[in-house]
Order: sequence, then structure tokens, then C-alpha cells
Amino acid sequence: MSNIFDLLINRPMGWILNQLSNLVGGNFALAVFLFTLLINILLIPLSIKTQKSSAKQAMLRPKLELLKKKYGNDRLKYNEEMQKLYAQEGVSLSGGCLPLFIRLPIMMGIYYAVNNPLSTLLNLPAEVVTNAKELCTQLIDRAARELDVVYHANELIDKVPELKALENINFNLFGINLTQTPEFSLNIFGEFQLIWIIPLLSFATAMLTSVVSMSVQKSTNPDAPSLKGMMLTMPVISLIIAFSVPGAVGFYWACSNLIAGTIQVILQYVYNVNKIIATTQAQTVLKRYETEQMKIKRVQNGEQS
Repeated sequence: MSNIFDLLINRPMGWILNQLSNLVGGNFALAVFLFTLLINILLIPLSIKTQKSSAKQAMLRPKLELLKKKYGNDRLKYNEEMQKLYAQEGVSLSGGCLPLFIRLPIMMGIYYAVNNPLSTLLNLPAEVVTNAKELCTQLIDRAARELDVVYHANELIDKVPELKALENINFNLFGINLTQTPEFSLNIFGEFQLIWIIPLLSFATAMLTSVVSMSVQKSTNPDAPSLKGMMLTMPVISLIIAFSVPGAVGFYWACSNLIAGTIQVILQYVYNVNKIIATTQAQTVLKRYETEQMKIKRVQNGEQS
């Protein structure tokens, strides 16, 4: 299974990141940003499908409330009638889930590509990468990742000459080495590291997109459930994890938060529930009007004959 995932997801994602890196002269940060932007643009149709499905389900909420009142505690009958209602309205319960299942392995592939530059950007043989990680593990006294190898490349290059290819890639972002792993300390002023900016950026972008998304959702769909707890929980989790992984991963999360969040906000505006309900009602009224006009014409034609 892992080999299939590697062949269908990881390798294509790695190839795309490699091509973008070559396109921007080996600027890793810019390549990651463009990589994240490109993939999210390609996934817009799935995002639209998810948003439409959510809007359609929200439109049926009044009818579902009526079914609850009608069948009370008879859950079996309620579920049966709910299934019928969804079938009649052409709404699929899995319509919003399927795009998420498709998006998840793609996002995992992006994570793999960003986190494994030796395999993706340099396309080094697996045995070389394994050897470099083993040597780096002895050096840092913990299981080494590929980004750790990149960070300690100068100390390993004599034993792994293939790492000289890293000279063509720039892992710095405004003076921040994205291969470095942040090490948090309560002595914020005395032991501050420039790399701390990356986890803080990841947290800030996650919080910003959560606040804006919830605000837009409430304005376009007041009946939507409140997710205030999730709004704070996810950014905090993002902050904690970003302090335990190399800066490149945290930078990717920040890019993903901004890009995916912006696309989601736009889709919430374009495919909001109120707009879809108004359009549906207008189409229904128009169909009724056209039907009535057809009946009138038939009657008039009958009288004339």
C-alpha cells in the first residue's frame, strides 16, 4: 500500500516541487509557496463541490426540523424519511466528504515533498538518503529527518559527497534557515531564535483564516453551527507542532493557511446558503410562471378553435 501511495502521490508531488524549484533558481521558500498555490488552485473544483454540498444540506434544515417534530423519538423512521428527502432533493450525504478524502492524500503528498528535499528536490538514490540520515542521527543523537541532514550538510559532506548538490538550493527565507528545527524556551528574550518566527507565523495565519472564515460563514449562513472552540484549538495545535518540526514544514503550513483559507472565504461568499436558496426559489417561481403561461395558452388556443 505504501509503495502505491509513493508512486501515485509522493513521487508526482516531489516532481512538481522539483520543477518549481528549478524554475525559481533553487529558491526553496518560493518553490514551496508556488507549489502550495498551484495545488490549491487545482483543488478548487473539489472545494466548490464541498461548499455546494454544504449549502444544499443547509437548505434542507427546515424540512429536517419538520421531520423531527413529526416522528419525535422514532429515530428509525426519522432516518428513513431523511434518506428519502435527500434522494428527492438530489443531495448526497457523502457529497461533502468525498472531496475531503481526495484532498487528504494530496495534502499528505505535499507534506512529504516539502519534508524530504533530498528525495524530491535532489532526487538522490534511496540508499544515499538512508546513509545520510543514519550519519546525521549519530551526529544529533536522535532520529534524523532529511531536513536535518540538509541543516548539518557541511558536517556530513565529506562522508556523503552527493550532498554537494545542495549548493544549488537556497533554504533561507529573509535570513531564516528553513531546515532548522525551532527549540522553544521560556527565556523568550534571552534565548530567542529567528526561526521562532515560522511557528508564530503558522499560528497567526491559522488564527486569521479561522476568524475570517467563521465571520464570513456567519454572515452568509447565520444558522451554521458555531465552531469557536475549533477556531482556537487548531491554531494552538499548529503552533505546538511547528515547534517540533523543521521550519520548512511550518512555512508550508503558513502558506497553506493563507492560500487555502483565502480560497475558502471566496467560495463561502460565492456559494453561500442564502444566495443558493434565493436562486433556487427564483427558479421555482419562474418554472411555475412558465407552467401557468403554458396552461393559459392552451386554454386560449382551445377557445379560438
